[in-house]
Amino acid sequence: MNENEPVNGNAEDVGDVECYDVVVVGGGAAGLSAALVLRRARRRVAVVDAGEPRNAPAAHMQGFLGSDGLPPSELIARGRAEVAGYGVDLVHDTVTGIAPCETGPLRRRRFHLTLASGRTLTTRRVVVTTGLRDVAPDVPGVADRWGRDLLHCPYCHGYEVRDQPLGVLAGGETSIEESLAHTHLVRQWSDDVVFFANGATLSVDQREQLVARAIGLVDAPVTRLVVEDGQLTGVEIADGQVVPRAAVFVRPHFVANDALLTDLGCATGANGWVTVDPTGATSVAGVWAAGNAVNPRAQVITAAGEGSAAAIAINNDLVDEDLPIAVANFRLGLPV
Repeated sequence: MNENEPVNGNAEDVGDVECYDVVVVGGGAAGLSAALVLRRARRRVAVVDAGEPRNAPAAHMQGFLGSDGLPPSELIARGRAEVAGYGVDLVHDTVTGIAPCETGPLRRRRFHLTLASGRTLTTRRVVVTTGLRDVAPDVPGVADRWGRDLLHCPYCHGYEVRDQPLGVLAGGETSIEESLAHTHLVRQWSDDVVFFANGATLSVDQREQLVARAIGLVDAPVTRLVVEDGQLTGVEIADGQVVPRAAVFVRPHFVANDALLTDLGCATGANGWVTVDPTGATSVAGVWAAGNAVNPRAQVITAAGEGSAAAIAINNDLVDEDLPIAVANFRLGLPV
């Protein structure tokens, strides 16, 4: 925060603990976008992040207007520099728990955030943008090639491997129906696509659909991804045959990093994911969430937009909370 800038009542002291207006948990596109909007609204903001982004293995970020092709690490570095320039506190740490509390004579709701370092932050509102984890099939080579030529999002990477021999790998916790849908999507970027069923059984209709779209099918289990000179060159199946491929897509199983939200009692939907309204508000008053923590389909640009929407809603909510207090103080003749 700039030393000489007034806070306009946006920060307060709770006992001996300084209270932020908003603490953002997670410093990716969603979290930094929220922090930027909130600090420009002259709120006192902290971002707590451990520096382990989901897209770290990716060399480039695609589909973000104005930043297409930018390395994800550079986008985050630029974002951190921008919010720090406005006075956002950047805290390199991990939030291990969030506990609601009530403070002051008006018993206003606040939150204590416990950090792995042992530090505690107190805040009026919380935004959780902790992302998700990708669970891919347990096939040798998958983890090593993740984000390079073993890809999950055709909208993120399809154009870069267009017109090349591509594969789609089934398996893991992802259903065969989801993997097949992913295959038909990948077909948009290449005429040479092979679906590796990885031992799964396909119905007659599913096989016909693959044939109708000129997609190859390999039924046998996959034993490994073949890499030569640092580049994926093919997929090896159980009989030792190698099917040449330049890149392979997989539809991973998405697992939300939402323990902080569920521990707070935030409601979840039928799919098990925490539910939010269009602004990102959860069922717990004072708690918002944005990005992949609540939306598995959010790309970087989507997550940034969700963070911005949450920030605007939070600032409006804080104004609503401050207004009756200001009126009460005015009636008492207290200084504004």
